Amino acid sequence: MDIIQIQFAPWDKKYNFTSGDLVDLKIGDFVVVETEFGQEIGKIFNFKKLSEVDKEEEIKPIIRLADEEDLSKLATDEEKKEAIDYCRKIIENYELPMKLIDVHFSLDRNRINFAFYSDSRVDFRNLVKDLSSHFKGIIRLTQIGSRDEAKVMGDLGHCGKCLCCRGYMKDFSSITSEMAEAQQVVHRGSDRVSGMCGKLMCCLSYEYEGYLELTKNLPPIGAKVNVDGRRGEVLAQHVLKQSVDVLFKGDKDGENDFVLEVDINRHKK
Repeated sequence: MDIIQIQFAPWDKKYNFTSGDLVDLKIGDFVVVETEFGQEIGKIFNFKKLSEVDKEEEIKPIIRLADEEDLSKLATDEEKKEAIDYCRKIIENYELPMKLIDVHFSLDRNRINFAFYSDSRVDFRNLVKDLSSHFKGIIRLTQIGSRDEAKVMGDLGHCGKCLCCRGYMKDFSSITSEMAEAQQVVHRGSDRVSGMCGKLMCCLSYEYEGYLELTKNLPPIGAKVNVDGRRGEVLAQHVLKQSVDVLFKGDKDGENDFVLEVDINRHKK
């Protein structure tokens, strides 16, 4: 039995369903499912193994692939824009410290979920009351992170291409400062290694393992090494060049200290 992850909005969590009697489902397909609030149209995000799912979780089957009639019931861009514009107006009236990002309508229009970003907790109780009165339905506000905001809004990265999270990335991986250090880009400054979301760029994870493998070939900084019969100390590593800077102390004849870049491959025994 296939476990299929369905997402109703690009910033929303993923929900587990089974394929039921359907076959040949693929990522990106729109399907109709039954939720605790009624029927919804979602997009297949990914496939999982049954062993990866909590055994206590109740998982419902997908009802059917969404057809043209189903898709015609989805909220139009004009409907979403009107809802967002109205919500932003109320947010400004209450001077709430929140940035509205997107909105999702349920299939029957009785439930509306507004996604927003904020650096802090927001008391939006009055906002919800006003929105409920205006839209005559159930209102939900979902606070999302800066990476989710970037994924929804989209932009170009430092490379000049569309943001990875906007294009093909499925899940956000953990990006650490160690990844930047291993790839020797920390010296570029936070602006150069941070994405539109203000966090470390996701692409730092792409070649991280490769850098770790290359680093294994290099003597660590501070190590004592012999080069052409002279004893020196490693000052710096050049991972991609597979070389190190070695400090040699001057001799008793008045020779000054000097630093030499040494190609590791040429000096392997």
